Amino acid sequence: MKRFWPSLLKPRAWVAKLLLVVLIAGMVISGYLGYLQPVITFLDSEPLTFFLGATRLSAYSILKASFTVVVLFWLAGIVSEFGEQRIKAIHGVKGTSKALLTKLSQIIVYFLAFIIGLDILGIDLTALAIFSGAVGIGVGFGLQKITSNFISGLILLFEKSIEIDDLVELGDGILGFVRHMGARYTLIETFDGKEIMVPNEDFITSRVTNWTYSSKRGRIDVHIGVSYESDIELVRDLLLETAREHPRCLTTPEPVCVLRAFADSSVNFMLSFWVDDVSYRRLEPQSDVMRSVWKKFKHHGIVIPYPQLDLHVQRRKVDT
Repeated sequence: MKRFWPSLLKPRAWVAKLLLVVLIAGMVISGYLGYLQPVITFLDSEPLTFFLGATRLSAYSILKASFTVVVLFWLAGIVSEFGEQRIKAIHGVKGTSKALLTKLSQIIVYFLAFIIGLDILGIDLTALAIFSGAVGIGVGFGLQKITSNFISGLILLFEKSIEIDDLVELGDGILGFVRHMGARYTLIETFDGKEIMVPNEDFITSRVTNWTYSSKRGRIDVHIGVSYESDIELVRDLLLETAREHPRCLTTPEPVCVLRAFADSSVNFMLSFWVDDVSYRRLEPQSDVMRSVWKKFKHHGIVIPYPQLDLHVQRRKVDT
């Protein structure tokens, strides 16, 4: 039932589109030949008419309005879908620009359908002033978040600060790839396969890290501690050698190894090296380097200590 109305207002199957054309053609031809006049007269008769204030409503006017709305939404759905397909087929245009053009075309198509529908139903557009005020109040209260997310989505598309397939990290720890940018939310696919719908407003009002905004290069850090008996110069040379041996390690900038701290049970080093694409198998370069470091340290007798606690028990002689 949830999928019924979207498929009704925006048919996708060719059978539904063919049925729409046949239905419209049949109604137009029947009305032109006068076959529908007895039905119209009956539905517009006094027994099937009632008044809502000063407005006269009949079964015919209600059916006409409903039919007009459905047909216009059908046509708008078909036109918007055709425009979306044509925009997606354009080469040399970024995904965000295509999404922006698609949304603008949909807004224009449905706005024109709305105006045409009002004109067909004989509704005076000047009478919408009061309705517009009510809509403004509704937007200010009930639709505030929806409007904010919609406007935020347009800002993201115009600024191009986030694009499809970017690797982003939000302030609440969500890390993943941008797979879809909608009018209300942005879809992020995490590394464990979760698809998280994040409101567009969060990308405007919160701190967001885009790992691939201007470049896909990224730095990998490896923190390692060795025992105090180790040769720290040899440790540094081995760490740099291990990083340079990795096939994804860039030569510019070069790998860097620095001594970070003299901790309680170890001398701590940090090895930093850069890869060409931080979004491609992001954790594998770090894992490969750490495994190679383990092997090299084993070969050279360098110990990676673990925290130890020495307990000294002192006996005191008690006089009796």
